Amino acid sequence: MLDDDGYFGESVAAGYDESTADMFASGVLGPAVDVLEELAGGGRALELGIGTGRIALPLAERGVEVHGIELSRAMVERMRAKPGGDAIGVTIGDFSTAKVEIEGEAGAETHGGFSLAYLVFNTITNLTSQDAQVECFRNVAAHLKPGGHFVVEVGVPDLRRLPPGQNAVPFRVGDGRVGFDLYDDLATQSMSSHHVRVDEDGNGSYFAMPFRYVWPSELDLMARLAGMRLRERWDGWTREPFTGESRQHVSVWEKVAG
Repeated sequence: MLDDDGYFGESVAAGYDESTADMFASGVLGPAVDVLEELAGGGRALELGIGTGRIALPLAERGVEVHGIELSRAMVERMRAKPGGDAIGVTIGDFSTAKVEIEGEAGAETHGGFSLAYLVFNTITNLTSQDAQVECFRNVAAHLKPGGHFVVEVGVPDLRRLPPGQNAVPFRVGDGRVGFDLYDDLATQSMSSHHVRVDEDGNGSYFAMPFRYVWPSELDLMARLAGMRLRERWDGWTREPFTGESRQHVSVWEKVAG
């Protein structure tokens, strides 16, 4: 399944918005955009893994200048086809290393000019090694102004749901679909998500993708190595308190001035 567009080539991009339709609901999307608009503070925002523009487009509609980094040209083409999609700049590449050039008042300006960077919907786990995740934080810090914010939305690893001898956790069963995560190697924190779909005509499809799960405390250390410090951590976009029972978190780090 891996090609020049990574794991999000044309076959995945074509049905991506449909398969994640619940993430476009106003009750899910609205609070996320509210938080990101506030943290942008009138400055530029950088979305890592901009995809089909689920977050970027409504954020841009509110007057925030958004730029994206995205490996998959097929996903970007879907965003371009939507109203306002052509107005959002996108750098094609790996968001752990790709550098963004934006036009400033003095001409071309290489990164460093963003008030906000964000990674949503578990996208940090698409980087499948700890080294890549560490480099992502360093890359973000290089793009942020002092005092700028980095926001990550990601799930908490579900290891407590694993009984002895089992490494699979289902996350969707029904409507002709089965989805489950495999915790493949606890030492490297590698995992994979598997998606099985059976259509009404009986035809089936199967798709799998690798990830690397990451703990909140581990992300905090990555941030410190990159010169950022934790400012907020919530259970979700509506800012519920994060607790030991939380199954996901929205974390906000601030780039330390100087």
